[in-house]
Parts: sequence; structure tokens; C-alpha cells
Amino acid sequence: MLQNQNVSTAVSSDARISHHARQLSMQLQLLRERLFPPSSQKMLKTFTSGEAAQLVGVSDGYLRQLSIDGKGPSPGVSQTGRRSYSLAQIHELRQYMAAIKPKDALTYLPWRQSGEKLQTIAVANFKGGSAKTTTSIYLAQYLALQGYRVLAVDLDPQASLSSMLGVQPEFDLAEGDTLYGAIRYDEKRRPLKEIIRKTYFAGLDLVPGNLELMEFEHETPTALMARKTSNYEIFFRRVGMALAEVEADYDIVVIDCPPQLGYLTLGAVCAATSLLITVHPQMVDVASMSQFLLMTSDLLSVVRNAGGDLNHDFIRYVITRHEPHDGPQAQIVALLRGLFGDEVLAATVLKSTAIADAGLTKQTLYEIERGQVRRSTFDRAIESLDAVNGEILDGIKKAWGRP
Repeated sequence: MLQNQNVSTAVSSDARISHHARQLSMQLQLLRERLFPPSSQKMLKTFTSGEAAQLVGVSDGYLRQLSIDGKGPSPGVSQTGRRSYSLAQIHELRQYMAAIKPKDALTYLPWRQSGEKLQTIAVANFKGGSAKTTTSIYLAQYLALQGYRVLAVDLDPQASLSSMLGVQPEFDLAEGDTLYGAIRYDEKRRPLKEIIRKTYFAGLDLVPGNLELMEFEHETPTALMARKTSNYEIFFRRVGMALAEVEADYDIVVIDCPPQLGYLTLGAVCAATSLLITVHPQMVDVASMSQFLLMTSDLLSVVRNAGGDLNHDFIRYVITRHEPHDGPQAQIVALLRGLFGDEVLAATVLKSTAIADAGLTKQTLYEIERGQVRRSTFDRAIESLDAVNGEILDGIKKAWGRP
């Protein structure tokens, strides 16, 4: 009898895993509904007048006077008289300031100018846990806060970047709603403009990801052998061609690459104007990165021989999850600086409970209210993030030829 019971309740592994996946997806959906009522969609906080003034580059008193005079966007006013602005209103303030002070327009509204090419930053490393997604989302949000028009592209089938930006891949996306829809080889290919989504973070748009991105990895070998249809274009140019369709709408593109060196990653690297390689300063991660660099070099030499353009404005190594008082980590960071010099960013992203705590609710430190985590922890983490992202922005400005 017991034997019959075991037989009748036996479930195949694929069915069991499928059941687990559905259970987890439903729980994540319920969690989103609880975290972000009533619409179940993420909303960005408002910014105090002091924060808004700092982002725009004017004094708080100046903003107050604009409000009194009825100029620029009207801030929200609390019962205690405190003024606040949405990020969209901060961008309006930038445009207002650029219009009334045309000589300083670039200071207030730093969009790229005629002759300045679209900057495409690929964040890569095939070692999982090197903080590629964390680096990507914090960089994209930082750039949007500074007033740039930013497009984030999630090339990772696991879609963590999409999830952080409010998209639950298995619920919110249909066929062709990822970059795969714009780079596939058949007649179902769509314009990238149809795939891009606005996010709750004004100035930051998203090309979401999900498991369908793996189709590109599966179909490319067949396409390479066939080389026949009118839709065919060699794989490493396809990401760049898709981004070229929307080039006029953005200043900077940030691509979160998958943790593998496949066709998607190579396409992103070939489309990129600059590369960020994330490094967790542990010996096993550095050893893995060594293999990543060797493999990347070999594959890119093949791409170059096939006609790929691999001239990047800069390549930078980003030290992530850094514990500066850890002796072995300090030695590894010193080793990397000795080997690669200024190509290792001077600033590092500190390992912080504040970053981890914000991530529990699918948020970043740029999104949460200052009082949600301990002030000293928050300030220390934000300082390291701003320093890293500021260095990357300096590299972008240098590529544009700006002072």
C-alpha cells in the first residue's frame, strides 16, 4: 500500500520545478501589490525643495521665489508649508532655467549637443555576484537625476534590472517585449521604439528583459550558418542597429549584460562606446575575471576580423561590494591598481547594509526616504555611489569633449 502511494504521488522534476516557479511568481506579484498600493506600480518619492535646488544647481531661496512668482512648475506644499517637487518637475525646472539663461543652458540641461555621439555603456563580467545589475541601475538612476535622457537595456534573461525598475517579467511582458523583439532574425522583428517603456523614474526609460532573450543565443548559430534571409545582419551588429533607431531620443544607454560571454554580451560590447567591468575584490572573483578577459579578447579579435568596430572611448574596472578595512581585499585592490592604473576607478562601491536593505523592497538608495535606514549608513553608501557614478560621468563628458 505504501509502495502504491509513493508511485501515485511521484512528480517529475520538470513539473515540480514548474510548480515552484508559478508559486514564487504569484508570491512576488502579491508582494508588489502590498509594497506599492493602490496601483501595484512603483512610484518615485518626491524631493524636498533643498534636494531639488541642489539637483538643478540653484539655491533653495531662488526656487522659493520662483514659486512665489508663479514661474516654473508648481511644487507640492504640505500642511506645514514644506515644498516638494517630483523628478519630472525637477526636469521642468532644468528646462526653464536653460530657457531663461541660454548662456548657461548646458549647466542646467546637460543633454548631448550636435556632434556628441550617443554614449552606450555596457556593464559586463561573466562572474555572477559581481554586482553588474546593482552597478547598472545605480548608474542609470544617477544619470537621470543629473538631467540626462537615459535608456536602460536589460540583456540578462534573469531580468533583475527590469524587476528593480518595476517590471515583473513573467506577468508584465508579452512576446517580443524585450530587446530580442528588435534583434530577432525573422519577420516578427519590431522597431525598438515600440518596445521601450517609460518608468516611474522620470528621464529613465527601459528595454525590459526576460527568458525570451535566450532565443537569440539559440537562433544565432543557425543564422550564422544560413546567411540568407533579407533580415540577416551579422549578430554582433544587431544590438547597435536597434539602438541606432532611437539614438535621437537619448544621451546615454546603460546595458546590463548577462553573466555569460554569449552572443548577447558580444553584441552589447560591440554596440558600446565604453565598457564597465565590475570586480568583487575576492581572489576567486579576480581569477574568474582573468578568464573572462582572456575569453573576451579572443572572441573580440574574431569579431574585429569579421569587420566589427571595437574602438571604445574608455574601459573602466569598478570595484564593488568593497570592504576597505578587509586586509585581503585591500591587497587585491592594490594589485588591480598596480596592473591597470587609472583604468580602475579611484572610487569604489562600498559593501553596505543600506544598499541591501533598500533592495529588499526592490528599491535603491536614490529612491528611498533618507530616514528609512540609519543615517550614517545611508550617507556613507550614497557618498561611495555618487563618487563612482561621478567618475563614470566624467569619462562620458571627456568622450564628448566637454570640460
